[in-house]
Amino acid sequence: MDPARKEILNKLRKVTLSEPEKPDFSTSIYQNIETPLEKTFTKNLEEIKGHAYLFPREEELFKSLCNFLASYNKQQIYCCEKELQSKLSFFEVPYLNTKQIPENMEVGLTGCEYLIAHTGSVMISSAQEGGRQIFIYPPVHIVIANKNQLVPYLEDAYYEIQNKYKKNLPSQVSLISGPSRTADIEKTLILGAHGPRELHIFFT
Repeated sequence: MDPARKEILNKLRKVTLSEPEKPDFSTSIYQNIETPLEKTFTKNLEEIKGHAYLFPREEELFKSLCNFLASYNKQQIYCCEKELQSKLSFFEVPYLNTKQIPENMEVGLTGCEYLIAHTGSVMISSAQEGGRQIFIYPPVHIVIANKNQLVPYLEDAYYEIQNKYKKNLPSQVSLISGPSRTADIEKTLILGAHGPRELHIFFT
């Protein structure tokens, strides 16, 4: 037998294997959230290039939203959710409402199902008016929400949406974690690759 091979085999014979440490399945897989959910959500969303704006009152939210939209043509701002439309109209926020999504749309206004603090993600579903298109078509996606929709972790969001719809779950439940992005080309991060290049969350 080759001396080198013999030496390797001898070393292998002397190796003692210890049992791996048993995992503690009673321990949470998540790090504890030690700050208010709205602050945690904002911080984690901003780390993935999204933007969050928290307001003490609904009136201030829509006033700020109106200022934000001032640089856009009303014909480029689209909303198809009736509950949100009524609030936009009440606070005189400009938007377009047509059955067909306009080709030149720049801004899409929607609600959401839940906001997930741990990942800074937005949970949406096909049960929302407008279906799937409005979440990926506009270059700028603005979500209007409230703190009641904030949950700590993803598992909480899944629990809540199952409890909300029970046996009539939407055909699609998705998560939006920041603007659409890719780094396929020369590992350079590009925003707006397959969907909105900007994500803004306005909530009270």
